[in-house]
Amino acid sequence: MGATLRDVARLADVSVKTVSNVVNGYPHVSAALRHRVQAAVEELGYRPNAAARHLRTGRSGMLALVVSAIDLPYADELTREVTDAAARRGYRVSVEQVAVDPEPSPAGGARPTPVDGVLLGAAAPAPGLIEARAAAGTPVVLLGESGDGRCDHVAIDHTRAARDATEHLLASGRRDIAAIGAHPRRSAATPQPRTAGYRAAMRRAGLAPPPGYLQPARRHRRADGYRAARELLDHRRRPDALFCFSDLLAIGAMRAVFDAGLSVPDDLAVIGVGDLEEGRYSRPALSTISADTAFIAREAVDRIVARISHPDAAVVQVTAPHAVLARESCGVTAPPTASARAGRGGPGRGGRG
Repeated sequence: MGATLRDVARLADVSVKTVSNVVNGYPHVSAALRHRVQAAVEELGYRPNAAARHLRTGRSGMLALVVSAIDLPYADELTREVTDAAARRGYRVSVEQVAVDPEPSPAGGARPTPVDGVLLGAAAPAPGLIEARAAAGTPVVLLGESGDGRCDHVAIDHTRAARDATEHLLASGRRDIAAIGAHPRRSAATPQPRTAGYRAAMRRAGLAPPPGYLQPARRHRRADGYRAARELLDHRRRPDALFCFSDLLAIGAMRAVFDAGLSVPDDLAVIGVGDLEEGRYSRPALSTISADTAFIAREAVDRIVARISHPDAAVVQVTAPHAVLARESCGVTAPPTASARAGRGGPGRGGRG
């Protein structure tokens, strides 16, 4: 027989009502109590009686995780973490793919699916998608990307992360630092704060990148990084470092450097964002900004469960930790810095800084 609410309450030394409030996403529970209850839930392996709860509330027990491309490595990891976190709260997860579309779409980019809540992890969701979900009465939580103040939002500080990445390159002695991944037409998406962080770090160092150093990338894939890097290698003032807004862009950029007969990191240092497994095993191993995906997934699920129960509660912004993981592509292998977290294993994974 599985653990019960009473078992969790006894281990956490709280009332059954408090356990019920935490499990059902009630927002007015102190952080200390919530942590104690969640720790007890984990230790006992408690699972809510989802069928009974959904029958009682008239809900489906389903959450939708919306991503821009299900074949990207980050989407795979995010799906796994969200599914695990949702299961602990008695929910199942369906995964939907929504194309990145910079132009407004009257249909909102997708037809709303009948679910209790939506976790929106699309890199740049089609305009109108959030409105379509809202019109269907479905709560939305954004995760991983930049929020717009209308929905609960869980993500790293993208501006700070970009500044940390650029400052890491500066600390290694690089001065002609270019960036790959800008997209000026997406005002609410991640490229804008990362661009701001890159520019802030360069400005603080007294440096003014020349025109052409901020290269756009419509999609954050290897081929886009390759093309942008080739443009930069032909620049009249060839950069000595590249800050790429994703690991896939960085991996494509490194290939362009090698194809040009140059070396990473001797001729150009490269750093990405995402800490993908591919980057850990590449040669040279890719320096990167690492986000705590498990934290993001757990907090996002907590927020959507709370939002389902209390749709009129104040909007919440949750900042996830991040770390600079220094590897061979920057010429150093020091421990991670800047909001560091425990590594998840594998070559080149850092510990807590």
